Amino acid sequence: MNPLRIKALIRKEFYHLIRDYRSLYLAFAVPLILIILFGYALSLDVDNVETVVVDYDQSDLSRDFIRKLAASPYFQITAELSDTKKAIEYLDNDRTKVVIVIPANFTRNLRADRETPLQIIIDGSDPNFAGIIRGYLTAFTEQYNQKLLFSFLNRQGIEQIKPPVDGRIRVWFNEDLESRNFIIPGIIAIIIMIVGALMTSLIIAREYEQGTMETIKSLPVRAGEFLLGKALPYFMIGLTDVLVAVLLGQLLFGVVMKGSFWLMIAASSLYLGVALSLGLLISNITKSQLIANQMAILTTYLPSLLLSNFVFPVINMPVFLQVITYFVPATYFINILSGIYLKNLGLDHLWPSMLVLSLIFTLLTVINYVFLKKEGL
Repeated sequence: MNPLRIKALIRKEFYHLIRDYRSLYLAFAVPLILIILFGYALSLDVDNVETVVVDYDQSDLSRDFIRKLAASPYFQITAELSDTKKAIEYLDNDRTKVVIVIPANFTRNLRADRETPLQIIIDGSDPNFAGIIRGYLTAFTEQYNQKLLFSFLNRQGIEQIKPPVDGRIRVWFNEDLESRNFIIPGIIAIIIMIVGALMTSLIIAREYEQGTMETIKSLPVRAGEFLLGKALPYFMIGLTDVLVAVLLGQLLFGVVMKGSFWLMIAASSLYLGVALSLGLLISNITKSQLIANQMAILTTYLPSLLLSNFVFPVINMPVFLQVITYFVPATYFINILSGIYLKNLGLDHLWPSMLVLSLIFTLLTVINYVFLKKEGL
């Protein structure tokens, strides 16, 4: 390895980055946009659900039920309508997600200690969203039933019955159950894959398209020097983007890292090396910037977003897709980030994922080296 030749290649790549505004946009603007969009727009939390109420009873108990529902952070009463037909129109026009119909004999049945029906209609267009809403409403009605039951027992002069099982739920790692505490670390994996794989997938293909690859082959440059010279500028850019993502995550969204910062940097550097090696391999195989860009999106960005346990839980996927996730490097990196950000884990717990990333990096580097040697470098 000759440091002077590597330095010359690094300088050449930096000059190209400075002259090509599209590369700078991809390197710095896109990660910033992703952090803001994912942080603010992508939320798995369900709250302030638009709810419409039809109260045929118009009594003190029905109004009390509506008032307690509106006081919940999960529901927002947007309208109180006179009949069910109008409420259905709200559902059809996507102006509400939940319709609650209180029957005319609601209070009379309750005060007569009789069971009374309560109609709840949920928009099931999004099954996950509807399932969460259903769980919230079930918990709310059970709590309301418990209050009515205690009132009934008091009227009968019976001591309140204590449930035999007292479940005391305690949430670890993400105590506030905020989805952004998991999403913000996951964005780092997406940003690294964009800067690492998408950008480096173009650099060797660009040399072939511009006809400069033959000139490089005639120079006394070895395959290892060529790989280092091409990868190091993007490695520096990638690490800069990681630091910016960590800083913005803390300043804008209040997501604070619980674990070791330096362990996160080490894991990010390793994952960035995997992304760079993967991008260089794609560029080396395709020799076309258009094909390389499309192939990089299909094989790096989309799997990192969809098959890494970031947005969609892997356990809910079909078995053959679960097998594929083991070959997605982002799966292991997001596991590391979750351990560092949320669980305060150290290397003694995260080393298996680090080891897998190291093996993937070594394999990709060797393949790249062999390809370049066959090309005459």
